[in-house]
Amino acid sequence: MEVRTKERGGNADQAAIRRPRGRPKTVNDDTRRAEIVGEARSTFYELGYGGTTMDLVAARCRISKQTLYRLFPRKTDLFMAIIADHRASMLALPRDADENLPLGETLEQIFMIDIDETKEREREAFIHLAISESQQFPEVATLMHTYGAKQSQQMLADWLSQQQQRGLIEIADVASGARMLMSMIFGAMISKPGHPNDWPDRETRLRHLRQCIAIFVAGVQPRTSGG
Repeated sequence: MEVRTKERGGNADQAAIRRPRGRPKTVNDDTRRAEIVGEARSTFYELGYGGTTMDLVAARCRISKQTLYRLFPRKTDLFMAIIADHRASMLALPRDADENLPLGETLEQIFMIDIDETKEREREAFIHLAISESQQFPEVATLMHTYGAKQSQQMLADWLSQQQQRGLIEIADVASGARMLMSMIFGAMISKPGHPNDWPDRETRLRHLRQCIAIFVAGVQPRTSGG
């Protein structure tokens, strides 16, 4: 009996060591924001912008409305966060200022032209959501332009400007160059709603994207003084 009592006592001591004292750890705000954005994105895909409410997002995240509104005061703030998250899946920018890869290879990485099919479907799902909802809700169109396309174009223009300062390219207007690149690459990369089979296969599209990049790279090569 005494042995069993000691064993139970020893087990209790071990459990006490393993079990943290005080209140359980709370999830930090950054982790909570990421969880909310992930759940909100799924809800927007399912119900659209108009059908998604803050109350519903809070319920699906199993958090209080007070917590949700503290982190995202309005639905537009939540959608802006999803746009920012999406932008990171479209352009791998900014980059290391001292990066020394060939220009074409760097552009392939920036535009992530060869991502896996799962990420590709996620990327297209958001684009299709944005297109359809922008037609119904002016605030979505404004958010997509201001925090999506406009910021992405500026980030790319800034990167092109850096390459020009390093003497790696020559381009008269970096903003125009950024716009040109985005039109070529995204125009071929993202299928239009209702037209999912613009390309016979992914490999054909990939060859086209690489050719677009090669043509751009050839056009911005620095000219020699004797040329």
